[in-house]
Amino acid sequence: MLWRDAMAAGEASYTVSPWQGATPVFETLDTTGKTWRLADLKGRAVLINFWASWCEPCRAEMPTLQQIADLYGPDKLLVLALNYKEHPRRAIQFAATTGLSLPVLLDSQGQTAGAWGVKVFPTTVLIDRQGRPRQRVQGEVDWTGAPAAQLIAALLAY
Repeated sequence: MLWRDAMAAGEASYTVSPWQGATPVFETLDTTGKTWRLADLKGRAVLINFWASWCEPCRAEMPTLQQIADLYGPDKLLVLALNYKEHPRRAIQFAATTGLSLPVLLDSQGQTAGAWGVKVFPTTVLIDRQGRPRQRVQGEVDWTGAPAAQLIAALLAY
């Protein structure tokens, strides 16, 4: 079933699963040249959203990711938008035209997505304040909705 069909049928367009296995290395550059490392982010919950501008569900969920980032603030919940295998200009253009102010990270070769087992777009990995991945969410989520709020509340409780 296509995600649009699932949405029309009122079914969830995403799946949530517990993280399994070791934590992969996470070290990547953003569009400004800043290096982001998971180890440097301890003390706050993190959502790493793997997306691409050609992905319709990615584009649809991005405004709600921005809204929750604004709601919680980066000291409590940091939302990172990791662009998959696109030219940095394309990622920057997408952020500019959509008003996105989240940090946009670059995965130009797809190595980070591969290391994190990302095969579906969008995929969001929820990481607790100790830097441990807790859950993987595959598919489009309304991050301002009640089910997502429960995911975030549980993440913040760790």
